[in-house]
Amino acid sequence: MLARFILAAALATASMAIAVAAPARIIILRHGEKADEWKLCETGQQRAKALAANYLGRGAAKSLFASGEEPGFFFAITLHTLELASPAVASWNKPLILYSVVPETGLDQDGLTKQLNQRTQEAARNILANPALDGKTVVMVWEHHHIANAELEAKFPDQPVTLRQLLKLDILPGVPATWPDDNFDYFWIVEYDANSNVPARFSMVKQEFGAPFAALPANDWGAPNGLEAGSGCELKSPN
Repeated sequence: MLARFILAAALATASMAIAVAAPARIIILRHGEKADEWKLCETGQQRAKALAANYLGRGAAKSLFASGEEPGFFFAITLHTLELASPAVASWNKPLILYSVVPETGLDQDGLTKQLNQRTQEAARNILANPALDGKTVVMVWEHHHIANAELEAKFPDQPVTLRQLLKLDILPGVPATWPDDNFDYFWIVEYDANSNVPARFSMVKQEFGAPFAALPANDWGAPNGLEAGSGCELKSPN
């Protein structure tokens, strides 16, 4: 009888541990500047290389990872986010976990949005409850409306659809309600205390690059990025 009680208690403890499993940190960023619905423009491609060399890749000059730390997992959702993450992920010889949403013939914007809603929800649930991620640093390269967008959240009042909602970032001070269309140059860094899937701290870090990437847009939050029509990049990015 005692042995059964001890076993039951151990199983209950294990279940609780799994239920509150969460990464130590989640680094969130948007995809790079894009040419069209399929690929990044030259500026976005350069940003992908710059991020690997300066912040997210192995041996990065201003690494967002602690000395001796490796990122646990990289997550992406669209072709643009996959393209941005690829140079950094490859430098670690790691796979990239893709909750894929891709352009389809006949798929309108409403249908695309609903797919992005569902895949964002699935990714957030996995990240906050998967014991394989517990205590690790994970990187989410995401579609910016599904990071934070007040208009999108208001359109779906009966369900959380952004990372701001799903990761409970809205309980923290200083978390913007919307990620601006013109900003491709920031990280959101979310920290969790041990044995908790409720975020404890939030910070924003601006991407700043020297040569050979000094020409990349580095506009302040909410400010225009200065891209012109001749850049080959879409000037407004709905996805």
